[in-house]
Amino acid sequence: HITAGYALDVLRILGLTGKEGLTISVVMNVPSHKLGLKDIVKIEGKELVESEVHKIALIAPNATINIIRDYEVLSKMKVKIPDILVGLVKCGNPSCISNSHEPIKPVFHVISKDPLLIQCHYCRRIMDRNDALLNLI
Repeated sequence: HITAGYALDVLRILGLTGKEGLTISVVMNVPSHKLGLKDIVKIEGKELVESEVHKIALIAPNATINIIRDYEVLSKMKVKIPDILVGLVKCGNPSCISNSHEPIKPVFHVISKDPLLIQCHYCRRIMDRNDALLNLI
């Protein structure tokens, strides 16, 4: 369950185009008691890794991920933005050392979760949610 309007962004950050052979269902703007409206993305045969969950949290911080097997909900998890993002977002500063050819993973400290503000560990550049989305790795 995702904040309304973000289902297609979730598919994009997961790198899903529909050509992978997975069954993907997308429902947008579904009435919700808690959220008003929500989107639902169902991906059969795929379990998300931690970095994918963190990327979803960046764009849809109120998302809930359900693991379903054999039509039974095995677990429900609210996504959480971690305090430190490692290797998820590249710095928007072209001069930052993390954008050089050096083997350095980008590291960001979360200054604020709502609204999202993250700061590069190396050059101290501050980026908002839109900047983070444009620079997802």
